[in-house]
Amino acid sequence: MADEDHQHHDFTEAGSGASATYPIQCSALRKNGYVLLKGRPCKIVEMTTSKTGKHGHAKVHLVGLDIFTGKKLEDISPSTHNMDVPNVNRNEYQVLNIDDGFLSLMTNDGSTKDDVRVPEGELGEKIQSDFDDGKELLVTIISAMGEEAAISYKEAPKS
Repeated sequence: MADEDHQHHDFTEAGSGASATYPIQCSALRKNGYVLLKGRPCKIVEMTTSKTGKHGHAKVHLVGLDIFTGKKLEDISPSTHNMDVPNVNRNEYQVLNIDDGFLSLMTNDGSTKDDVRVPEGELGEKIQSDFDDGKELLVTIISAMGEEAAISYKEAPKS
């Protein structure tokens, strides 16, 4: 008989079970899809497949834009190999306040989220000026691999 002491398992920590990435065969990737290039989540903007010699593998040349920085990244991989695809989520939040370069957002369940930076450049300036004009704004937040960024916004519909 097994010793009773060894039967105790501690399952106090529970996550959703979703990992930051999942593997997919390189040949199954598509333009405008997402892929991990050099460890960064990217949107595929260009994809070319090269035929190879007698015993080689077909190679896939991927060009992607980092979804957070907009930087262009490239990679070449055999079409039969797996590549990681980031789990990318998009959510809309209502802007409650803008404080010290951070957006204060209301989630769907009514709690607040204060850890998203105001985006740099024109988008951030537009969000700030429309908010200062008293408009109610909905911001679209994209999240992948533990990073988040505001990518667009719109005026909330008047109820």
